[in-house]
Amino acid sequence: MRETTCDQWFFRAKAMLRAAVAAVAMMTMVPAAFASGQFPTRQIEFWVPFPPGGPTDASLRVLMAAAGKELGQQVIPINKPGAGATLAAQVMSQSSTPDGHTVSMVASNIFRMPHLQKTPYDPLKDFTYIIGLTNYRYGLVVRNDAKWKNLEEFLAYAKANPGKVTVGAVGVGSSGHIAMEKLARAVGTQMTFVPYKGGAEEMLALMGGEVDAILDPGWGQHAATGKIRPLAIVGENRFPRFKDVPTLKELGYDITASSQVGIVGPKGMDPKVVKALHDAFKKAMRDPAYIKAMETIDLEEVYLSSEEFTKFAFEQYEREKRTVQQLNIKLN
Repeated sequence: MRETTCDQWFFRAKAMLRAAVAAVAMMTMVPAAFASGQFPTRQIEFWVPFPPGGPTDASLRVLMAAAGKELGQQVIPINKPGAGATLAAQVMSQSSTPDGHTVSMVASNIFRMPHLQKTPYDPLKDFTYIIGLTNYRYGLVVRNDAKWKNLEEFLAYAKANPGKVTVGAVGVGSSGHIAMEKLARAVGTQMTFVPYKGGAEEMLALMGGEVDAILDPGWGQHAATGKIRPLAIVGENRFPRFKDVPTLKELGYDITASSQVGIVGPKGMDPKVVKALHDAFKKAMRDPAYIKAMETIDLEEVYLSSEEFTKFAFEQYEREKRTVQQLNIKLN
């Protein structure tokens, strides 16, 4: 009888141990965001600095859907264009509680604007850097029926007609705007810059003849269908699917444009919440639908951890300062 009791105790203890091990295993399968049992407690607002419908907006919505699955809460887009694609992050940083339920996309404009004009934010103090996602690939493109068949013809016309050539990009002070100013100075002429709020808007302007060219990312699908003609890649390397289009450097102009895209929150966020968001979005970056969306608009994945993105922010702030000083540009 005693042996039976001991045996029963042994088997019960063994069963309890198995149950405990199974419970721990289940906990490790739950996304990191649930580890504290406190975050997220509701849907997460993701502020986008462009109007809906553009290439960046479209790809980010795919990323949000995948991240929402990891977090167990919806991630919903809040489109807030304006201020050279910095308005979303500005407003988010000043009006949101740093609890992780409100984040924003940023690009390199956020580090450049303080050197161009007075801004209501300090990029080194007012944001929590969560994760770096991608890098924009830039190109100078014209309509397929434009009279310029290559960059040499385009620049020759611009030099012979100062100020007559119009070039669009997203926002005053954007990477595309800066690259256009550098190119015009290298040629010894002037081009007229036309700012837009987003990629969809500027592409409509190009196709409608409102501008002669655009210098920005996100035009790949239009080039693939023959609607526009890329004259040069404004980056270090040629695009994988447009290998016949040379870079400006190859054509004799030491000019590149790039813009790291990432996610930030307000200052003062709990490191555990930052990690939960970072881990969810990092996993979302591997979602097949998001990878396909990236390929469609020729975005390059450039992942940065929270620590790496913070370091990048400080370094980029100084790089942008030097660029603005060299070009001697100031906005009103």
